[in-house]
Amino acid sequence: MGSKASGLVNRGIETVLGIVRARMTASRLPGKVLMEALDRPLLMHMVDRLGACRLIRNVVVATTSEASDNPIEAFCRAEGIEVFRGSANDVLDRIYRCAKAYDSEHAALLGADNPLIDPVVCEEVIGAYLSDGKPYDYVSNHHPPTYPDGQDIEVFRVAALEEAWREADRPFQREHVTPFIWDQPDRFRCHNVALDQDRHKERWTLDYEEDYVLIRRIIEGLYAEKPGFTMLDIVDFLDRHPELRGVNSEHSGYTWYDESRAELTTVFEDDTEKREQ
Repeated sequence: MGSKASGLVNRGIETVLGIVRARMTASRLPGKVLMEALDRPLLMHMVDRLGACRLIRNVVVATTSEASDNPIEAFCRAEGIEVFRGSANDVLDRIYRCAKAYDSEHAALLGADNPLIDPVVCEEVIGAYLSDGKPYDYVSNHHPPTYPDGQDIEVFRVAALEEAWREADRPFQREHVTPFIWDQPDRFRCHNVALDQDRHKERWTLDYEEDYVLIRRIIEGLYAEKPGFTMLDIVDFLDRHPELRGVNSEHSGYTWYDESRAELTTVFEDDTEKREQ
């Protein structure tokens, strides 16, 4: 899987703002974003990995204004990581105001529950967003999903997000940020980046204690020899240690779509998506 980043950078194509949703009060695994692997918080691992993506100009952690998220702000400030605070319940408002605060025209949105995000995957998706002659409004790699769960990234025009911010009136649209955009392909120009080999049943995201065990084992197994290990390195590692795939397999297949499927027009029975931060 080759990256489009070098060609885009050579042609002077702009970069995007990277926004990471994060909060401490996840119902299934509270405090998960600051849980550690190799004595470093998973959020730090994720920010470092995003820093290796050449099409992300800077990374901002967007957390809530709730006192429970003070530890996230304290951690970010101690580590020199940009942090923005906003609404706990209206996540669309939080992300929109974050993008506007950084005067960004284009943004990439990721969840802090995906600490194994591959910068090469990010470059593929952002590259697809930036490279077309007629700009896209929205590009992701999970509509429908073919990448492992935990490699999700969405890229969009902030102007399109502003339309969603002004008009979206359904609770799931405010909570999950982008459905107002991607569920209206006749209004917004959307695109999906897909893998040749479907790997969407691989679960590398962080919602449960079992997920944490797997993610920690992956980092412990790969980081020392290659801190910037890729998605394919993880696949190879799990192929060599197949017993690890069973650690969190009971949690595979979760979808927030099920709660709003009757209101969505572009989601099918085998589409999967994670809970937003």
